Amino acid sequence: MNLTNLSLRTRIFISMTFLVFIASILIAAVTIYQYKEEAEDYHRQRLERKEQRIQIAIDNALRSTTYPVNEENITLIFKERERIYQISQEHSLPINIYDLSGELLLKSEENFVNDTINRQLNPVIIDTLEKRYKKRYLIESEKGGEKFLSSYTYIEDDKAKPLAILNLPYLEDDNFITRELVEFLKRLGQVYLLMLIMAIIIAYFLSKYITRSLKTISDTIDQTRLNKRNKRIETENIGQEIYTLVTAYNSMIDELEESAVKLAKNEREAAWREMAKQVAHEIKNPLTPMRLTVQSFERKFDPEDPSIQQKVKEYSDTLIQQIDTMSAIASAFSNFAQMPAQKNETLDVVNIVGLALDIFNEDYIIFPSENEQIIAEFDRTQLIRVVTNLVKNAKQAIPDDRTPKIVVNVFVENEEVVITIADNGIGIEEDYKKKIFEPKFTTKNSGMGLGLGMVKSIVENFKGTITFTSLKDKGTVFKVKFPKK
Repeated sequence: MNLTNLSLRTRIFISMTFLVFIASILIAAVTIYQYKEEAEDYHRQRLERKEQRIQIAIDNALRSTTYPVNEENITLIFKERERIYQISQEHSLPINIYDLSGELLLKSEENFVNDTINRQLNPVIIDTLEKRYKKRYLIESEKGGEKFLSSYTYIEDDKAKPLAILNLPYLEDDNFITRELVEFLKRLGQVYLLMLIMAIIIAYFLSKYITRSLKTISDTIDQTRLNKRNKRIETENIGQEIYTLVTAYNSMIDELEESAVKLAKNEREAAWREMAKQVAHEIKNPLTPMRLTVQSFERKFDPEDPSIQQKVKEYSDTLIQQIDTMSAIASAFSNFAQMPAQKNETLDVVNIVGLALDIFNEDYIIFPSENEQIIAEFDRTQLIRVVTNLVKNAKQAIPDDRTPKIVVNVFVENEEVVITIADNGIGIEEDYKKKIFEPKFTTKNSGMGLGLGMVKSIVENFKGTITFTSLKDKGTVFKVKFPKK
């Protein structure tokens, strides 16, 4: 598992739990090591105490014997009245006595583990014992799965002259200590199990607390957009690092808002400049034929001409047609540029759509939803404007050689009001689909292409959407959706 792919909250939770788990293992390992050290110290000290007491008993035996105290009589001295057996039983420890050359003289227990007793001492033991200041040599060994400590010291007379070598083999019995260790580890395990559970709970809430501020920041940053007013992050009781991050974000939001205002201003100015160029171009188009018509009439005007009335009428019709074209351009531009203030009115959408369709007298405009009632909040005037613009576009999309049909529907879908306008026109070409809502885009020979741009602006102001589907030579369906409230 790659920790870098996990969330910060999960990593904090896993890390804290892992630390407690590792700590419990380390403490258990240290405890076992400490117990072993204490057990070894215990056995060494116990052997040393027994050795001291046995040395005292041996000194007493040497002082109370009737034999001359020398090397040759050591065997006799300790066999006398079975002193070696008495001392061994009294101190619960086997005793072996070697002469100074390392040969076994006496042993207190015949049935003691035979392979732990050497008949002849290793010369290294004799040399080491002789060279050491304290005249004591301790050896650790293991035989038959059992551990032994073997102590070697001198048996000396009252003048500190070595008479023999005393060997005390000590069996390290760890059963009691092992039982204590097992019992302690059980209790320690119970405690650490409880601590682990508590650590998991604490880690869960602590990681949740630590990452709460980061989650707030993350959600806010995720909602940051250039084209809207963004919220500043307001948090309390946060650390210095998080505070620095929040301050940096808030500063960025302030700068972003200033940049967005400047950008929007520049875009509006650029759009209006482009719009002004388009308006000027559209107005120039009818002016040229008007000028030519006037000049032609001026040159050819003859009051005596018997068809003068007809020519004046044709001249007037031409001027009126061009004037109407200019008027339509001015109206379209005025409607787009001077959008009335938005009003939130509670209205019957079906009824308003029906009123909008009453403007059109064509029988091929079908509205099957007239008897229904759908209550929603919208601007009455702007809703009529949306419907009439879409129906006008639908009418203009149907060629003259085709039986026209336009179907308008109003219904509710997922708590949203849906208005569809479907026609059987020529459809929208693929290259034009991305530009269809641009304010100055049009596929017609006349007009400024402001209708759909205005419709889109109205719908989006009411938090709605406008979409379309189109098939070439089959028709187009525009769908307007906006919330009921």
